[in-house]
Amino acid sequence: MAVDQVTVSDEMDAFYQHLESKGLDALWRQNLRVRGPGYEPYRWRWQDIEPCTDRATELVKPGPEAERRVILLRNPTLPDSGGATHTLTAAVQTVLPGEIAPSHRHTAAAIRYIIQGKGTVTMVNGEPCEMNVGDLVLTPGWAWHGHINQGDGPMKWMDSLDAPAIMLLKAMRQEPYPDELNPATKPIGDSFARYGAGFLRPVWEAKEDGPVSPLLTYPWTKTEPALEQLAKFDASPFDDVAMEYTNPATGGHVLPTMACWIQKLRPGIHTKAHRHSTSQVYYVQRGRGSTIIEGAELKWQQGDFFCLPPWMWHEHINASSSDDVVMFSTTDTPIYEAMNVYFHEPYAERDGRQEVTASYEERFGRE
Repeated sequence: MAVDQVTVSDEMDAFYQHLESKGLDALWRQNLRVRGPGYEPYRWRWQDIEPCTDRATELVKPGPEAERRVILLRNPTLPDSGGATHTLTAAVQTVLPGEIAPSHRHTAAAIRYIIQGKGTVTMVNGEPCEMNVGDLVLTPGWAWHGHINQGDGPMKWMDSLDAPAIMLLKAMRQEPYPDELNPATKPIGDSFARYGAGFLRPVWEAKEDGPVSPLLTYPWTKTEPALEQLAKFDASPFDDVAMEYTNPATGGHVLPTMACWIQKLRPGIHTKAHRHSTSQVYYVQRGRGSTIIEGAELKWQQGDFFCLPPWMWHEHINASSSDDVVMFSTTDTPIYEAMNVYFHEPYAERDGRQEVTASYEERFGRE
């Protein structure tokens, strides 16, 4: 019997070698069990980011050799990737007074969430979009865009792109504009005048039903009151007062590959835990607190960024008993929904909250 087993084993090994020589394999050899995301959550502190963005202003000037003065927030647990997650990048871009970041376009879509400064516009397909603190500005894929700072101080904003997902699809392309900046063909605020009301549109405009929002700017002056108003009526047990920026023509996501959130954690709030199949990148606009991820507490404060890999239990805590937390985030939810692989699950144990067993530093070996 032992001889027979050895013979069968030798025959199988020979069969596998033959398959491999022909560029083939056997499905039963593959481990198709559900695996983890393959990377870890990561936190970037503003106290580390800001000195690097300032030093970059001394060493780098936007132009032919460096089109953008951008500091990437690279997750070191994602090997051979410049991403914050497996589908999303995060970065901080700086443009000084009088500078122009030359126009170009690429198949990756981008968002800008304004962190600091005023007096800058980004030209998106001929529309000059104002950039003020707390504003969200969209740059759809393959849209010409460049930036010009006409103010008297540095301008800083969060960039987030779907570049890792586009590169995985082998669809990344980029093209420089023939001149330094694509010209304005529309007035400032054109898309907001047409679509900014959300529930109204010009009667002469054809109904938009595509996956890209026709509204390019989402001003903080409209976003903040919306958060305040919602807080009077309802909140999510998992994210507290959380809202998604939407395509006003469809009510769907702003971009086909990225969704954008703004959320407020009210004073003393400790949300319940849940997990979902998507990843998310957070920017802490205001306040301080922590997020418990798989039992490890990751603390954050104003200006910090952190990323959440897919399918990890997480819950948020506002550490203050008197002040709100405000966080902006990008997520790859539209990709997962389009592929019918979006899943969400609430945490069922301990009244919906995890047991904290370690700090972020202890669990993941980070500073």
